[in-house]
Amino acid sequence: MSHPTASHLTESQLQGFHQRLLAAKADTEALLVQTANDSKPVDMELPIGRLTRIDAIQMQGMAQMNRHQLEIRLRQIDASLMAYQGGTFGICRHCKEPVGLGRLEVLPETPFCLACQESFEQRG
Repeated sequence: MSHPTASHLTESQLQGFHQRLLAAKADTEALLVQTANDSKPVDMELPIGRLTRIDAIQMQGMAQMNRHQLEIRLRQIDASLMAYQGGTFGICRHCKEPVGLGRLEVLPETPFCLACQESFEQRG
């Protein structure tokens, strides 16, 4: 499969990123399944002490935040897999310039180059 718009990456690099994204997708989906029970609301009818209930509510809140982050990552991975199929993997979705190889090595599902990411973060 040729990826003319992602010409800053070799075919071998693209295939490697594709395999990493597929593995990350499977791992993230498995983690979402594992965290499903932890993020359910705490049953207030359970006969447990007040401090145990507070701990359970805090743990549930942390599990929900973790689950939310996993859901975001899964959406980014899916979008990157679609970009791979469309020949635009490794291209910033904002400025349309190549995402640096180093950035992709660390976070292959990243949708933005470092300059655009930093700009978004500065704006809040």
